Amino acid sequence: MTVRIPEELDRQLDELAERDHVSKHSLLLQGAENIVRSRARRADIDAGIDFVLRHDAELLTRLEEA
Repeated sequence: MTVRIPEELDRQLDELAERDHVSKHSLLLQGAENIVRSRARRADIDAGIDFVLRHDAELLTRLEEA
């Protein structure tokens, strides 16, 4: 896979990699893993909200009217 990175971002990655004593490759993998985890978490939260709205709709309506 080839990734084209804007010059300024590439410079920032160089600085981070040097500071953290890791490769830019490692930083990019960490970033990709963070995105995947974040999106999965968002999907889990959305699924939980949908579940509550479907299964507790009557209760939520009663609470709203109280």
